[in-house]
Amino acid sequence: HPVSFKARDGQMLHGYLTIPSGQELKNLPLVVNPHGGPFWIRDYWGWNADAQALASRGYAVLQVNFRGSGGYGKAFFDAGRQGWDHVMIDDITDATHWAVAQGYADPKRLCIYGGSFGGYAALMSAVREPDLYRCVIDYAGASDLVTLKADSDIGETIQGRTYISEFIGADAKRLHDASPLTYIDRLKAAVMIIHGKEDIRVPYSQAKELRDALDARKYPYEWLVKSGEGHGFSVPKNRAELYEKLVTFLDKNIGAPTQSAATDKPQADPELPKQPVTSDAGR
Repeated sequence: HPVSFKARDGQMLHGYLTIPSGQELKNLPLVVNPHGGPFWIRDYWGWNADAQALASRGYAVLQVNFRGSGGYGKAFFDAGRQGWDHVMIDDITDATHWAVAQGYADPKRLCIYGGSFGGYAALMSAVREPDLYRCVIDYAGASDLVTLKADSDIGETIQGRTYISEFIGADAKRLHDASPLTYIDRLKAAVMIIHGKEDIRVPYSQAKELRDALDARKYPYEWLVKSGEGHGFSVPKNRAELYEKLVTFLDKNIGAPTQSAATDKPQADPELPKQPVTSDAGR
């Protein structure tokens, strides 16, 4: 279902809410799923593997086109520049509060999961809003932007380094301040880390840095790393294992549904109540 709402500063945001088949649209366990990219990329209405996999197991899935996403004009795009750690995260946070305020999501059963920038956004959301999410799933996401600039294939070219300076951060202090690892002591959510060892866009070293920081604090986490995989899993058996472990992790932390939607008798999907598109995000 397409959804629209206002962010805290009045900016209109748009996204999509995928609803489990045959379940009442009320106090559902919710997975917030920020997209990768993040610039120029956006979520579209249509079939999405992650959203359908999770909804088929009883989880509502919320995707929001935060500022910097493509398709909403130059001003909307430009508003995301240098905003990885605040503008974009605030938009994702406001989307989550909106879903709770509408009564769609159970505020005690919220998780955030994303890949690439979405993995970074999941981590950054979890440390900026430590009491909001029960769990966080980092899939090929960056934890330390300083070392990302040094180790990623993005930093190997002048064009790539210019992109980092213009869109993310121009100096080491800015990149340090925008890194989830800088605020790891704030973390309260259960953590799952997923990464491919041959990833050159967000190198495997990013996952190891996060793991080492958690180990140093004796903070528990779940770990799924695969050799031969790059920036996202492509081998079918690895993708199957990813979804199996993802659902098990969600079931443990935000509540397994009593019955898989796959075993339910066919029912009409619930309709979203009519909401004015100017409804504010709940805070």
